[in-house]
Amino acid sequence: MIKDCGADYVIIGHSERRHVFNEPDQLIGEKVKFALESGFSVIPCIGEKLEEREANKTFDVCFTQMKAIAANIKDWSKVVIAYEPVWAIGTGKTASPEQAQEVHIKLREWLTKNVSAEVGKSCRIIYGGSVSGGNCKDLAKKPDVDGFLVGGASLKPEFVQIINARSG
Repeated sequence: MIKDCGADYVIIGHSERRHVFNEPDQLIGEKVKFALESGFSVIPCIGEKLEEREANKTFDVCFTQMKAIAANIKDWSKVVIAYEPVWAIGTGKTASPEQAQEVHIKLREWLTKNVSAEVGKSCRIIYGGSVSGGNCKDLAKKPDVDGFLVGGASLKPEFVQIINARSG
């Protein structure tokens, strides 16, 4: 049905699915595999809750989520990772550009170590979590933030600023 609508990408593992519907990491990984086998490109979402960040567990949480996803991927050219700190989704709070960069570079290092140097270098890692016209340019300046997964702001006029965040 998704293919019939013309979609090429699917978002898997968004925080609502993980935390409202209690979808575990293993199921997210299986969904990634099924979507790829069905001909889609995938945007698997990873990210920590506020209490996990405050307990300095951000990397443990993200790497555990990545392990379940990576185990189900053969063709990384069809994968865009979305880092979405759960504490920043729809709250108006956002990770600072430095916080986002820190997680993105650690994800890139994880991919290099656990998948391959080529995947670590080439995999797109996008940021999602209250991206707005006001913060997108600073986030876009970070070398390992390859774009954005935008929610509510995509319905506002400021979305144009987000689209153009890297264009000067």
